Amino acid sequence: MNIDIFKRLLLFVILVLAQVLVLNHIHLMGCAIPLLYVYFILGINRLCPQWATLLWGFALGLSIDTFSNTPGLAASSLTLVALLQPYILNMFIAHDNQDDVKPSFRTLGPGKYISYISICVFIFCLMFFSLEAFNFFNWTQWISNIIGSTLITVVFIIVIENVRRN
Repeated sequence: MNIDIFKRLLLFVILVLAQVLVLNHIHLMGCAIPLLYVYFILGINRLCPQWATLLWGFALGLSIDTFSNTPGLAASSLTLVALLQPYILNMFIAHDNQDDVKPSFRTLGPGKYISYISICVFIFCLMFFSLEAFNFFNWTQWISNIIGSTLITVVFIIVIENVRRN
């Protein structure tokens, strides 16, 4: 077995436990919920097979859904981000670079990395809260949930990335 698989499994378990036990209970101003588990998909290497990325995304989303009582919200949203992640990552990597790049502050640079995670987290939050609301009668709450959760999740990911870098 590869040590990278064990690291990914450990990160998987830590993110599920952190989300279910702590982060699901944080509601800043009634609209911002940190959805940190999307960080797992954002850190997948560039040359990882698409089927593996989709499988990781669905398994993590299903785990979150199981423990958070959100039937299918996290699984479908995270699977969408897992589907789009390689294409969004390729927008921020030089086209002549053929290396297996793991997205981080070091490999992409701060500006590109923050743009990359912001786009992915926004897509995730847009899908998540659109499925949760399933209507647009209270569109101001829907927009505030998307923007607030995107901002707080991006801030959490930046903090974690800075801690891991040092």
